[in-house]
Amino acid sequence: MNITFEELRKVKHALPTGSVSKIAKDLNIDEQTVRNYFGAKKYEGGQIVGYYIEPGPNGGVVHLDDDSIFKAARKIIAETQHLGYS
Repeated sequence: MNITFEELRKVKHALPTGSVSKIAKDLNIDEQTVRNYFGAKKYEGGQIVGYYIEPGPNGGVVHLDDDSIFKAARKIIAETQHLGYS
């Protein structure tokens, strides 16, 4: 999956409080790994796998080999909007 870095950050900023923990728990991964996925660069205690940035407009193009975190985030956003919390 390809997405601009700017779009990826918009998804991250649309997540309600506690979403990083929920995604990490649901996917059985470290919370810092989720944060790194959305652009953090603290790799101690967290990893990022299959994430490549090509320089360009809007922060560049991010290629995500594994979009499970992205899909989990979009699901949380959709559920939140459905409940009227957007």
